[in-house]
Amino acid sequence: MTKMIVTIKDVTKTYGDVVAVNNVSLNIEKGKIIGLLGPNGSGKSTLIKMINGLLTPTSGDVLVYGNTVGVESKKVISYLPERTYLNLEYKVYETLEYFKDFYDDFDIEKARRLLDDLDINIDKPIKTLSKGMREKVQLILVMSRNADLYILDEPIGGVDPASRDYILDTILNNFNNGSSIILSTHLIADIERILDEVILIDHGNVILNGNADELRQKHNDSIDGIFRNMFKYQHKPYTRKEDNNA
Repeated sequence: MTKMIVTIKDVTKTYGDVVAVNNVSLNIEKGKIIGLLGPNGSGKSTLIKMINGLLTPTSGDVLVYGNTVGVESKKVISYLPERTYLNLEYKVYETLEYFKDFYDDFDIEKARRLLDDLDINIDKPIKTLSKGMREKVQLILVMSRNADLYILDEPIGGVDPASRDYILDTILNNFNNGSSIILSTHLIADIERILDEVILIDHGNVILNGNADELRQKHNDSIDGIFRNMFKYQHKPYTRKEDNNA
């Protein structure tokens, strides 16, 4: 297989008059951890869903190993959506068996080992787990596939700082060296230490794309600092409305 996993050519996605992604062109190579960064509503999730075949571009092409997104591309992409898709009525071990049956590349022994590290009883129904534990279970399921590309949409958004460290370590330690990861988040300070490349998106436009270390050197700042400088909001000073009866 070629070094390029995903090729995005002149892709636009619109919803009526709203442009969610605007004429974006990107390449995702093997062996990279890529931060897809931007404010809420910037177009990150729309772009991710098009790579996964959950949305169709209005124009342009999304190619995985040179082919249009479809059944074959889903075999090489492991996707963690922002919202859980687990059946809460299933017990944890039933979910493991489901993944094993559904994905040929799912390593059930790796998943069991990672769950054991967390002292998660696989005989428990998922609905009895805390929100943070559910998110960890879902991450373990996704990272236990031997995929070429892992796409993680806001994997640390709803968990406490200690859990974020566990999640990042799980990501780093459980993907193949020849694979790549697209990590979408707005919590940049928490994840920038693991990034090789950065894609910064706003209002559907890619406004920054490059090697993380080179960007830090060029801007003489952290990735988080670059992001904050680009998205400074001008706040009007608060003024109290006078009581008309005063």
